[in-house]
Amino acid sequence: MVNLGSEQTTQPFTHVNMSTKRKELLSNVMERTSQWILSQDIPSDMIVHVGRTSFALHKFPLVSKCGCIRKLVSKSSDVKLSAIEIPDIPGGAEAFELAAKFCYEINFEISSGNIALLRCVAEYLEMTDEYAVGNLVGLTEAYLNKVALKSIASSVSILHSSEKLLPIAEDIKLVNRSIDTIAYIVCKDSQYGLNSSTFDWWAEDLTVLRIDFFQRVLIAMLSRGFKQHELGPILMLYAQKSLGDLDISGKGRKSIEARKEHEKRVVLETIVSLLPREKSALSVSFLSLLLRAAIYLETTVSCRVDLERRMSLQLGQAVLDDLLIPSYSLTGDTLFDVETVKRIMMNFLEYEMVGNRLGFNDEENVSPSASDMGKVGKLMQDYLAEIASDSNLSVSEFISVAKVIPEQSRITEDMMYKAIDMYLKAHRALSDVERKNVCSVMNCQKLTREACAHAAQNERLPVQIVVQVIYYEQQRLREVMDVCLVEPDPPSLPSKVNWFSTDILPVTDEVSSLKRENQDLKFELMKLKMKLKEIQKCDDKSAASTPFGTTTPPLDKPRLPGKSFISAVSRKLSKLYPSFGADEVTMPTQRKGENKPSRNRRNSIS
Repeated sequence: MVNLGSEQTTQPFTHVNMSTKRKELLSNVMERTSQWILSQDIPSDMIVHVGRTSFALHKFPLVSKCGCIRKLVSKSSDVKLSAIEIPDIPGGAEAFELAAKFCYEINFEISSGNIALLRCVAEYLEMTDEYAVGNLVGLTEAYLNKVALKSIASSVSILHSSEKLLPIAEDIKLVNRSIDTIAYIVCKDSQYGLNSSTFDWWAEDLTVLRIDFFQRVLIAMLSRGFKQHELGPILMLYAQKSLGDLDISGKGRKSIEARKEHEKRVVLETIVSLLPREKSALSVSFLSLLLRAAIYLETTVSCRVDLERRMSLQLGQAVLDDLLIPSYSLTGDTLFDVETVKRIMMNFLEYEMVGNRLGFNDEENVSPSASDMGKVGKLMQDYLAEIASDSNLSVSEFISVAKVIPEQSRITEDMMYKAIDMYLKAHRALSDVERKNVCSVMNCQKLTREACAHAAQNERLPVQIVVQVIYYEQQRLREVMDVCLVEPDPPSLPSKVNWFSTDILPVTDEVSSLKRENQDLKFELMKLKMKLKEIQKCDDKSAASTPFGTTTPPLDKPRLPGKSFISAVSRKLSKLYPSFGADEVTMPTQRKGENKPSRNRRNSIS
């Protein structure tokens, strides 16, 4: 129980409409009476219950300034009313204590920290000049207009305090006035170039606001001319402050209180609705974090779709970590959310082909540029190689991710080969059909010489793929030899030869090295041709000596290479490129490739 004074019996004032002069005289009398009550230590004659707190006070100081209490006393049928209850007073016991001090003329400090509390309790208790000159309503209004609502910091403090004083703070326009003040000062500073020097502290101040008040402040700023793309850093600060404690780095969802989860879900959905529409206003990393939080908190589908589309527009600026979104589903087996990344990639391809901006500003946003295609292709191949080691990734999921990577974005197939090799290594129980389906996403004709050397000795690959690799490498080497025979000392490599190794003309040392390699390969191939001719002669003699004859393949269908040929060429490639004898390889820089031939075509290797 709080004792602010002592008791004296007085008759309540029932005449409200008095002249200003009589009010001033009465105020002086009340002030002297209050001082006399305190000085004489008179026992209290009224108990005021505010929530769980009780105040032992005196009727006279209270009814003289509080219209609400005066009405309660006057309406009571009990002449000797000694207790009243005020259950719904804004600010509770703390606010009523300050109002009671004001009634007893006890000095206390008014600041931006308590002005909202005082203004609301004064309104609730009807402490207006109608009951006493210089009452608390007028005093707090003067402080608001002359001091508190003159700076961003104090206005934010008032707005933050008002969150617990609703609905009365809304009714007296305290919330709207604080929001308008913040928006006005921010936009004014922005117009005069002062925003950069003050941004750090006032943006940080806004993060203490509740999400609905924060949203109203930003909308008010936009209505006053604040540029939308400048909202990005403010939203990033608020998201970091409000969502920073979410554990979204690992697989699965952690236990979280339902009320807290709902609050964070509302915060995230509101932030997404406020994101600037300009393409480069936010980093891809920030969008990726928001998307992870949206999946984790199970926000609305529209919220997640919006974030996916935003990421797809800026996919050319993304790095691998931005796409490694953990799988938060308790029923899912894979480590990463593959389906979400596939949708992002498909949106990117849609924008690239159609140029559909889906509501984004034309001045600031365009569909992904052609230069982004190569970057995105490299990024997606890196992503495929990263998820390939997941033992729970099915063949269909691996193939579906590989197929959304446009072939025109893959200058060489080395990264695709690396991803396939890693997948086959992590999934050794696959059948021959499944391994062949996995390898079907790769164009063997676009492998570099180094990758071909490794693939030719890779026991994890199906035999059909190894044959294709060896054939294309032989074909490429034959073209090189033909060029060298026609032009023994060419000053530079002809443009018609596709080297798969570089886009820049090789230097003289490399030409010399290639010539030596080609001579060695030419010698080996000559020996192989001689052996093949001998075998053919033997076959012809056997066919002629057989009574019924032997069916020979037509001339337009070449023979399949035997194991001896594959082994010989593999050994030769291994000698030329000894660094590719191990299982794990480091892929070279991507090169320009050739068109992919039909998979059903069988080619001669003689």
